[in-house]
Amino acid sequence: MKKSIFITGAASGIGKATAELFSQKGWYVGLFDVNEEDLSKLYSRIGSQNGCMKKVDVTEPENVKEAVDFFVKNTGGKMDALFNCAGVLRMGRHNKISLSDHKKIVDVNLLGILNCIDACFDILKQTAGSRIINMSSGSAVYGTPELAVYSATKFAVRGLTEALNIEFEDHDIWVCDIMAPYVSTPMILDAEQKASSVSRLGVNISPHQVAEVVWKAANGRKVHWVVSRLLKLLILLNKMGSTFTNRFTVKLLAFSGK
Repeated sequence: MKKSIFITGAASGIGKATAELFSQKGWYVGLFDVNEEDLSKLYSRIGSQNGCMKKVDVTEPENVKEAVDFFVKNTGGKMDALFNCAGVLRMGRHNKISLSDHKKIVDVNLLGILNCIDACFDILKQTAGSRIINMSSGSAVYGTPELAVYSATKFAVRGLTEALNIEFEDHDIWVCDIMAPYVSTPMILDAEQKASSVSRLGVNISPHQVAEVVWKAANGRKVHWVVSRLLKLLILLNKMGSTFTNRFTVKLLAFSGK
């Protein structure tokens, strides 16, 4: 039986690149997303012998549970990895973004992960050496202006990852996250409003680079997997600096102040 991975947000960007890579590595990939059209295109390329697909809204617990049941029917009741990749982003000044959009970010980026972990837990527990891999962000290092609520959800994902890594150790489930700066995905490139930090820091990471790190996370034993040397440097500076210094650094690098 092939190893298997359940991927949310699989229709594009990082989720799509991860599905392609794991399929090439011989894994069975479960493709799940609200974007059924693009999901179907990916599924047709990967092939039914290498994976399955289903339209899923991660904000709906029952919908997620149905997807998990569908997945395990194709994997002999096993799930070697859950990759919580589904996410949404709105950039701009906090008070210029509607409350409903703020809540949607929380619903998808945080509550969506909780729904998936809850639905997958028993299956992961039954699979030796399983993994939960959460998509975090460079914005989980220090609160990022013009990404305030998104940044808050990624801080929450980081804290959740660290806590569950300890809690789930008794169940032989390793929990980790992926921290990346801006990645060249439709979520960033096609955004109507872009944060100042997009132009200041640049979009220099490809989805395939992140997928390679997800592969390492599925086979390694680190809690936080960091993509890009610049982000590693920022994390180091954040650990070494005072609150004032860190605030100044983020303001300098990420915010025009206009």
